Amino acid sequence: MSAMSVTFAAPAIVVLGRSALDTARRLRASLPKATLHGLTARVGDDVDVPFTELGAHLQSLYAQGTPIVALCAAGIVIRCVAPMLSNKGTEPPVLAVAEDGSAVVPLLGGLSGVNVLARQIARTLGIAPAITTSGELRFGTCVLNPPEGYVLADLAQSKHFVSDLLAGESVRIEGDAPWLRDADLPRASTAARTIRITPRIGDGDRETLVIHPRSLLVALTRADGVGAQQVRDMLSAQGLSALALAVLVAPLSLMGHAAIRTMAHELGVPLRFAAFDPAQVDDWLTTMLGSDVDIRHDERGMALALAGAPLDPTQIGRARGTLSVIGLGPGNAGLRVPEASAALAAATDILGYATYVAMAGPFRDDQTVHPTDNREELMRARHAFELACEGKHVVVVSSGDPGVFAMASAVLEALDLSDDPAWKAVDLRIVPGISAAMATAACAGAPLGHDFCMLSLSDNLKPWDIICERLRHAAQADLVMAFYNPISRARPWQLGEALDIVRQWRAPQTRVVLGRDIGRPGATLVNTTLGELRPEQVDMRTMVIIGSSTTRGIDGGPNGEWIYTPRWYGEAPGR
Repeated sequence: MSAMSVTFAAPAIVVLGRSALDTARRLRASLPKATLHGLTARVGDDVDVPFTELGAHLQSLYAQGTPIVALCAAGIVIRCVAPMLSNKGTEPPVLAVAEDGSAVVPLLGGLSGVNVLARQIARTLGIAPAITTSGELRFGTCVLNPPEGYVLADLAQSKHFVSDLLAGESVRIEGDAPWLRDADLPRASTAARTIRITPRIGDGDRETLVIHPRSLLVALTRADGVGAQQVRDMLSAQGLSALALAVLVAPLSLMGHAAIRTMAHELGVPLRFAAFDPAQVDDWLTTMLGSDVDIRHDERGMALALAGAPLDPTQIGRARGTLSVIGLGPGNAGLRVPEASAALAAATDILGYATYVAMAGPFRDDQTVHPTDNREELMRARHAFELACEGKHVVVVSSGDPGVFAMASAVLEALDLSDDPAWKAVDLRIVPGISAAMATAACAGAPLGHDFCMLSLSDNLKPWDIICERLRHAAQADLVMAFYNPISRARPWQLGEALDIVRQWRAPQTRVVLGRDIGRPGATLVNTTLGELRPEQVDMRTMVIIGSSTTRGIDGGPNGEWIYTPRWYGEAPGR
């Protein structure tokens, strides 16, 4: 059997019950960046990505091109993804694995390496994969699915090719195809059918299967006046296929230019940056790719390098670093937004307050975790930028929403204070989360259903007299108030003083909600009133929501009562 190297997108390992978790975790440990997805009703929070409905979840993964490894019956998977089947050439790998690890069945994605993934899984489980692809069984490789670094020129034209070989036709190989050396192909030097390995555009010959090595590099020396079409035109003028382009490279000084990122996206190739002088790009290319590289130039400031073998983009320059500031929500993985989970799965480095970093796990062996103390926000933010400037994919974690009394502001403050242009070139993203106030309000009903404000009672970064002034204005304005950081061992007296201020404008019967550790194990929800509320009922992990004059309770809810604030104020609208 010939060896193949195929790079997959991060697979989703999908389980429907706890009996499959042991096998799923073995697979996750063996598949780089794989994430564990589980049916919430059966596995709870013991997964990376929870879901509530299998069919919709599998269809969403399929539409995103995510490889699916489902630990359930093959028929279940087939029925779920059946509405999505249309174009064989765009199928991601889809496999069914027995819950006990006794079988692995590749179902879809023959042209995207499903059999390679099946063999990898089978090696982990110590079993034989159930490969049924005729060409692969006969020849020991999937001719129409070349390994990483090579790409099929025209799938539609090539569909008959393997059928002809299976019917007895012979083939000859032109060019270097190392993965076919040990394949059991019916070879003949006089064969009419040819597998041609070349970066050049094919002539459309029906008897020739053209496979392009991704051996071309385009280096930009400026950002203006060039785009994806100009790159395609340059390649076409040289008789070269755009599919053979492996990477687009630009000087570090152009890292912040959105036009270059758009160009790489439209070309479908990685974008890398390197420290080279545009006036001496030939010297850099020769140093990077070797003295035998063929370098050609374009009048628009592009340099084209033709290498003798496929190029590995990860070994050329570096990527633009990313820094994602994410909110984990209240703690329950089911309340974490998918974009935050995706950022964690793609991260090379994770930074944050140690408690929140632990909530974001588990992590893979190839991920580096940097837990710190809760009061080191600016130092943490600066460290994150330094890592991102090295081309790493960095995640800074916050609980709740990162923009609500959390790390997003600290990260932007660090950026604002820095004079390092490399920091401003980092791909910075703020990923929202469900805040503690929103989670508590949802459990209680809708106490934030009308105008409200959020106030932190911590005086670590602002004077206590400012907090008191804001409390007076909010109470006098009859706003619902959500208190963050309501009390601590260092300032046990502040909540009592804050409540005394509020009571000057609010009646004793004003409704109050106390939510402690909402979304985490041991969560509690208490409905009380302003008159009954005592500071001893509250700690640093409690969200305090004080209602307005219109906030009320009705029968129902987890504590026998729903708390809500009507949408209207003053006289109720006609109903």
